[in-house]
Amino acid sequence: MPGKPRTPREVVQEHEHRYAPDADRPLGGYLAVLSSFGTGAVGAALAARCAGRRAPQDLSPRELVLLTLATHKLSRMVSKDAVASPFRAPFTRYAGTSAPAEVAEEVRGKGLKHAVGELITCPFCLAPWVASALLVLRAASPATARTCYSGLAAVAGSDFLQFAYAAAQERHSPRD
Repeated sequence: MPGKPRTPREVVQEHEHRYAPDADRPLGGYLAVLSSFGTGAVGAALAARCAGRRAPQDLSPRELVLLTLATHKLSRMVSKDAVASPFRAPFTRYAGTSAPAEVAEEVRGKGLKHAVGELITCPFCLAPWVASALLVLRAASPATARTCYSGLAAVAGSDFLQFAYAAAQERHSPRD
């Protein structure tokens, strides 16, 4: 005779324990985050279709470079800028600075809260979300997307020039 059916939560908890018996890995939270990404992507595609929009067929090499730079910059801004810390605060704890103009934060909470904290403090993890949002913007309004891509790419380029300038100043400053 089969036992009582397990709830989805019980199944996820069993997988969490088997996956990482000695670590707290919020697989249920990750699943919720991944599900929201998939739901958002499908929702955007359906909304575009209902509005009569078609997904861009190809990105020109120039547009791909701008999208790459814009994705890099926006991912870092959301995940590391001090000014964006109020958005991360419900999921993180301030731990100091990590690089020029960037903060270090510790993820807090359990389950979904922890999973969201990991996502929004990691520019690598956030990049697919940012790139997808920028591509949705391109499908909805190509001119607006080009403006956003260009602005973010300019800021990313400026960041690299700031670092190069600071390095050159340090290299050429008198040593004590």
